[in-house]
Amino acid sequence: MTSSPLRELWSHRSLAWQFTLRNVELRHKGSHLGLVWSLLGPLLMLGLYVLVFGFIFSGRFKAEAVMESRVEYALVVFLGLALHHFVAEVINLSPGLVTANPNFVKKVVFPLGVLPVAGVGAAFIHFLITLALVFVGALATGVPLSWGTLGWLPVLLVPLAAGAFGLALGLSALGVFVRDFAPLTQFLGLALLFASAVFYPVNLIPPAIWTFLRFNPLLHLIHEARGVVFWGEPVNLAAVGYLYAVSFLALAVGAWLFRRLRPSFADVL
Repeated sequence: MTSSPLRELWSHRSLAWQFTLRNVELRHKGSHLGLVWSLLGPLLMLGLYVLVFGFIFSGRFKAEAVMESRVEYALVVFLGLALHHFVAEVINLSPGLVTANPNFVKKVVFPLGVLPVAGVGAAFIHFLITLALVFVGALATGVPLSWGTLGWLPVLLVPLAAGAFGLALGLSALGVFVRDFAPLTQFLGLALLFASAVFYPVNLIPPAIWTFLRFNPLLHLIHEARGVVFWGEPVNLAAVGYLYAVSFLALAVGAWLFRRLRPSFADVL
């Protein structure tokens, strides 16, 4: 009987860490700037979106009566982009994590669960680099951080990592049998960008649309994260509970799918 991928990963955690570092190195292998692209890429995207939504469409998060500088708006957008980009990257990469390594699939002794966790781990390292840029930018430009509520941020990142790992396990297993995920995941990543309130406050969402978007866990995560980082707002415990419930459900379902489908990987590949 196939063992649980979560138990298997704990037994091979050192191997998972080695593969995570390998993925980080391979991502920019051969490029002249290397790891610098982990900083430059998000900054270029930030500049583009702030130009369009901040200046052309005059986007803002606070009420008009409250002064909000373009720098503050940019940093709030940057935090939302960092969270979205991590989830979108996991969704885009996961379907090919197993199919790209057929040699490992045919090795009976190799713990295949290492492949999804290493993919998520590499994406999470890049996310932490981008998150550090948010804080460096705030300190360098004088945008105030809310130190009183900032301790809630790690609490919000736990379901982010757990849910991403669940997605990686499930999508990497399904990707072996369904090769049409690539265009679907690209669309889903773009749809999440505009459905997660990255560029606008949640209170601008019309009630009819909120009926559906309120089930989007990434929207709640981004809203709560920017509230505790920049505005000192108390977290919505109901929203945090929902995040944990959805993320660990995704982890359980993803682990179950991976365990059920793994015996057939070698036959398909």
